[in-house]
Amino acid sequence: MPTITTKYLSDLRTEMTHVQSGTKVITDAPVDNKGKGEAFSPTDTVAAALCSCMLTIMGIAAREHGFTIDGAEAGVTKIMASDPRRIAEIIIEITFPHNNYSAKEQRILEHISKTCPVALSLHPDLKQSVTLRYNQQ
Repeated sequence: MPTITTKYLSDLRTEMTHVQSGTKVITDAPVDNKGKGEAFSPTDTVAAALCSCMLTIMGIAAREHGFTIDGAEAGVTKIMASDPRRIAEIIIEITFPHNNYSAKEQRILEHISKTCPVALSLHPDLKQSVTLRYNQQ
């Protein structure tokens, strides 16, 4: 049985369904590629998956090492290239809710930003620019 099913709806739009949960995600082609841009594009989902994977693995590591990243937020920018059309760079800026992480905890978070499963699955030519920021409180 597949993990995800995808149905082409029409007009450059798909509906992806996570089989186990039934959760659905709609994609739409972006305006700069003949679409309406009314939902995540397929390449947006790749960029979002990279960020989500980083935060998820950071959350696992934080739990295992006795600290938290609860409240961390991220901004993701996807830069496209052409000839062939592809994602050239994904820029991620993660802001953590405080700055009292130990040097060891910061090293753990930095390491994960380079080694989460999605990061390691993407082509090495795809530039991954990640900044970790620790807020003052």
